[in-house]
Amino acid sequence: MAKRVAVLKGGWSVERDVSLVSGSECAAALSEAGYTVSEIDVTQDMAALMAALTPRPDAAFNALHGRYGEDGCIQGLLDLLGIPYTHSGVLASALAMDKVAAKRIFQSAGIPVVDGTVASREEILAGDAIKRPCVVKPVREGSSVGVFILFEGEPLPFSDNDWPFEGDVLVEPYVPGRELTVAVMEDRALAVTEIRAHNGFYDYTAKYTDGRATHLIPAPIVPQADADARRYAELAHGTLGCRGVSRADFRYDDTGGEPGQLYMLEVNTQPGMTPISLVPEQAAHCGISFVELVSRLVEGAACA
Repeated sequence: MAKRVAVLKGGWSVERDVSLVSGSECAAALSEAGYTVSEIDVTQDMAALMAALTPRPDAAFNALHGRYGEDGCIQGLLDLLGIPYTHSGVLASALAMDKVAAKRIFQSAGIPVVDGTVASREEILAGDAIKRPCVVKPVREGSSVGVFILFEGEPLPFSDNDWPFEGDVLVEPYVPGRELTVAVMEDRALAVTEIRAHNGFYDYTAKYTDGRATHLIPAPIVPQADADARRYAELAHGTLGCRGVSRADFRYDDTGGEPGQLYMLEVNTQPGMTPISLVPEQAAHCGISFVELVSRLVEGAACA
């Protein structure tokens, strides 16, 4: 009998639309691979979710993005229900989603990071915590949601009346150079990709709109930088306790020449699985089809 897989998608975070696309793509590929697939649009109605997971599937494919889907919440529920699920467990998911906690863990493991400080709404609006150029970002969001880059002479793009964050924010010095990303699958780095946004930086729109960015794979960087990016991505994946697949994002400052300096920004435990997403692209570069990719994730599904 074919293994029964419930694909969890949607959710109620700001990344809902992307999750719906990821989930549909994964469900189609799993069906092609021979699994019996059901798709569940997850909402805040937990009774409806419990009903949709009854009878219990053999595995859940977690295609949720953002808060409640990749921060340990849905993972904890699936653990309680005893349903094996793809991607990372509760602890790794929660740690990776918290940029401040993750940064401390990376530092303790010897992974270079950008220095940052946590600032309050009052400190930001008063300019006390802003030393341009800098990056202001939410402490717990993904997909570059709510990220602002502030350069010299620019006014704040928000005010007290339209404050776009919930609570305190993380402020980091802006690192010039290139945007790199590395997917880690089953503890092994797949490739290093350089991302070149066509306008501005690689924000939410550029990530999920075709034609807004160019992906260079393998990244045109010196071998030592390529090796370091892979090593740091694997180290972060293992130190956080990730499983399945994760994606580590870096800034690479080569403005003073090669080799430059790598800085890890964050690890995404629920990377996008849309047609233009980076993990499927790197997998294909390594000869792993999308059908094989999602099948391997299901076969590696586990609790806790």
